[in-house]
Amino acid sequence: MFLGVLDDGTVTGVPKKAAPDMIKNFITVISNPNQFMPTIYLAPELLEYEGHTVIHVHVPPSAEVHSYKKVIYDRVDDADVKVTATAQIAGMYIRKQNIFTEKRIYPYAALDDLRLDLLPKVRQMAVNHAGGRHPWENMSDQELLKSAGLYGTDIATGEKGYNLACLLLLGKDEVILNVCPAYETDALVRRVNVDRYDDREIIRTNLIESYDQLMEFARKHLPDKFFLENDSRISLRNILAREIISNTLMHREFTSSYAAKMVIQKERMYTENANRAVGEGFITPNNLEPNPKNPIIASFFRNIGRADRLGSGVRNLFKYSKFYSGQDPQFQEGDIFRMMVPLKEEYSFDYGLADEADDRVEMETSAMTSAMTSAMTSAMSGLKSEKEILRKLTDTERRIMEQIKANPFITQKELAAATGISHAGVRYAMKGLKEMGLVIRIGTNRIGKWQLKD
Repeated sequence: MFLGVLDDGTVTGVPKKAAPDMIKNFITVISNPNQFMPTIYLAPELLEYEGHTVIHVHVPPSAEVHSYKKVIYDRVDDADVKVTATAQIAGMYIRKQNIFTEKRIYPYAALDDLRLDLLPKVRQMAVNHAGGRHPWENMSDQELLKSAGLYGTDIATGEKGYNLACLLLLGKDEVILNVCPAYETDALVRRVNVDRYDDREIIRTNLIESYDQLMEFARKHLPDKFFLENDSRISLRNILAREIISNTLMHREFTSSYAAKMVIQKERMYTENANRAVGEGFITPNNLEPNPKNPIIASFFRNIGRADRLGSGVRNLFKYSKFYSGQDPQFQEGDIFRMMVPLKEEYSFDYGLADEADDRVEMETSAMTSAMTSAMTSAMSGLKSEKEILRKLTDTERRIMEQIKANPFITQKELAAATGISHAGVRYAMKGLKEMGLVIRIGTNRIGKWQLKD
């Protein structure tokens, strides 16, 4: 949905000052169980387009049949049609349950089969994530479970009870083992003993505590590299681990006998889990089409702040993986869904790779500078003229050289800010300039300066 865009595609926008209140009111309405039942978690976002403010809301497919003010509607062309006949409602449930196995009802499951001791923690997490207020805060346990879509009625059979999503999120360990005998997540570290493992933890508990245990496993075995975003330090390790772990817990096919795994190796971290594939091949931010495999579980995770809006996990992994290892992650869709995040312990976003010593090692003597100048002259000898050199430069390289000419003491971060080029792009361009002998570094990385070919 786009608020501020007409049906013919004309962008009119919404009042910019009123947009935050519009989003707040929208969230209040859809989170109200007296309006929508079960409630649904949606995350509106503000967009700027040609001077207009637009509110975008992504509405994913749901495993539920939702009612608005206790009335069920179906969409027929551009009309909202009230659905009152039992057969029609049953057909809607059957259509949705054929897609989502998390909706399977277990009529003999009772409150005693659930970890109700987790609900105070769940309420507090939902309140914290919502900024201080959340409908679950004042609900009873049963009302919360119904609001989250974890308790319902199978219209096709008349069965009432807790569904598979409820048992996986909050069930006791023996109950989960009963309904999903093959359910587990195998966490492994293979750095020295690559044939077996250096450390291992098999996790078979509910999804709430599985997330905590997998996060702790990742913290124990992954370095937490220094990184600043908008002058605030953030944990790249925790961001990457959160996205990869929440994804493998939310979007797997739990009825499959394929055991999910999370493996940490020297050069990569990856997860594998059974999947109800909607396509085949690699996923990128350009071809990403968000498709929830377990929307009830995903909505629950979003409510408690362990996931964001649909598709944001892929984008976050592509964004922060470059800062963590200098490389892109990989996502492979298929009957087995695979995610891979590269690891490179010697890489630091601030300093690049450890073997790029020419950017950091102090040149202590004038003899070193003389040797560098000689190498520069040698590299230039094969070119006919300065004009020929300049014709070989890219636009990025020209802009960097202009900045260095104006300020020889400029840092690579300052170059990135001044030219609008990414930090990685600056490092790549500088490498090319140094290979051509057009730029050399005098002094250390912190107190040195750049020198251009005269």
